[in-house]
Amino acid sequence: MVEPSPPRSRPAGGRWRVVVPVALRWGLAVLWVLWAALAWWVQPRESTEAQLDLDLAGGRVVTFQRADGWADDGAYWGDRPDPRFSAQGWMLVWTVPNGQTRYAMVDPPAAQSYPSGPDTSVDGGRDARLAAVAGPWGTSGAPAHRIAGAVDLLAVVLPLLWLGRLIGGAPPLVGTRWFWFWIGLLPFGLGVLAWSYRELWRPPPAPAADRGSGWRGLGWLVFAGIGLTMLVFTARTLLGPAVVPG
Repeated sequence: MVEPSPPRSRPAGGRWRVVVPVALRWGLAVLWVLWAALAWWVQPRESTEAQLDLDLAGGRVVTFQRADGWADDGAYWGDRPDPRFSAQGWMLVWTVPNGQTRYAMVDPPAAQSYPSGPDTSVDGGRDARLAAVAGPWGTSGAPAHRIAGAVDLLAVVLPLLWLGRLIGGAPPLVGTRWFWFWIGLLPFGLGVLAWSYRELWRPPPAPAADRGSGWRGLGWLVFAGIGLTMLVFTARTLLGPAVVPG
């Protein structure tokens, strides 16, 4: 009786060639969903002075800042914009314990309340009450700041994983690398999702005869970017800033 020989183990390199595509297929999708949920949660939401007073009375103001608008620093992937600080600002931005950021248009403070910075001794002033309520919370541990940090980290990790696979992996089947490079720059990471779906989840059995070129990808980036901007604007108008913040 001859004992059958044990099957040969697959080389380590072969195992990686199997494991990495599967990990990317699921990992990119899961990380994008996590990023999208957190980014949506911490986006500033327009509110009212009445809501500000309610949060203030309930001790729910963790941090606050006066501003005269938002810093235009080329926000990437829908990350949270930063308020542009101004001691005499007409906008108050505050965060609450659940990690959300709210803002409201308010009257500027009296000039004498700000000799060199916010004067928390002004009796009855809203800014003084805000400082008194927010003080015990501190700022380093504010939930909104921690969530925003996680969003920024995911917004770096996801493109790096995608670029590493796009450049160092097998040639894509639906379009050239330049095609997917331009598509990947679409807002909100939707281009990375499109690449994952067409190249990892539903790839064609063979390279397409008319693979998308770099110029085609650039065209898609321009027109799809305009379309997404209009779609977000329309959705915010119809559904309101609580559903589509920004």
